[in-house]
Amino acid sequence: MIDHPSLTTTTRLSPDEVDAVVTLVAAASAEDGFSALNEAALLHLRHPRPEVQHLLASRAGHRMGYAQLDQTPTTGTPSSVGLLVVHPGSRRSGVGTALLTELIARSSVPLQIWAMGNSPAAQALAARLGLRVARELLVMTRQLAQPVPEVPVPPGVDLRTFVVGQDEDAWLRLNARAFRGHPEQGQLTRADLNERIAQEWFDAAGFFLAVRDQTLVGFHWTKQHGDALGEVYVLGVDPDVGGHGLGKALLSRGLAHLRERGNSTVELYVEAHHARAVGLYRSYGFKVASRDVMYAQP
Repeated sequence: MIDHPSLTTTTRLSPDEVDAVVTLVAAASAEDGFSALNEAALLHLRHPRPEVQHLLASRAGHRMGYAQLDQTPTTGTPSSVGLLVVHPGSRRSGVGTALLTELIARSSVPLQIWAMGNSPAAQALAARLGLRVARELLVMTRQLAQPVPEVPVPPGVDLRTFVVGQDEDAWLRLNARAFRGHPEQGQLTRADLNERIAQEWFDAAGFFLAVRDQTLVGFHWTKQHGDALGEVYVLGVDPDVGGHGLGKALLSRGLAHLRERGNSTVELYVEAHHARAVGLYRSYGFKVASRDVMYAQP
């Protein structure tokens, strides 16, 4: 007989619970080689939102797993996005199944759930509960020892860095245009942007803006991790000015900046179906390192 874990649900974790979840995620990351929670989920841990539920699985006082359900309203089709992680010492004991079953039960619309790294265990769990592949993110990497092409910006365009307290609203408008229809990036709000600016990794010197006639037309926001790892965090160009080399110029400038910071490797995340973006990154020497897959109820 399976000894099912005890599940508790809340919209606000205590500081001790947050620390316990962070410790659990770190243990799983050390075992798996990737984090089971993406950036948005980690931010939700410390910045409570009424639309986000936190599920804690425990047995005999031992924290065995964690899941998160985000039902933040978005434009278009209502969505419900989940993630879960099980402690390495508690796997193959029904914890993942219990958490995913509860996520499905609590979701007001068909559930979508991210499987970071898309491990065989995640694939098996999704299949067992009838979930199907809905989206795929490629995690691409590049060594910065490779030469970075120098690409000039198009005529009439200047590059500068982001100014906190000045550029937020203009950047949000451009971001919404560049990522129109994207379920996460295109939905960013001022509160979302402020949360990211408040993070320790944020550095305005690595947030490049392309300006034409005093109007923002493109950007490359880089991110600094530890262990000499940089990231092409977000790269976007106004759809009305695309196709003239601005994206390449912004990518080149950001990569040069990350190399100047002493990084040896750079990573990025891109939708697998976005052939134009994938092609751009491949032309710059990026290769697929792993894949994050979103599964969904049919």
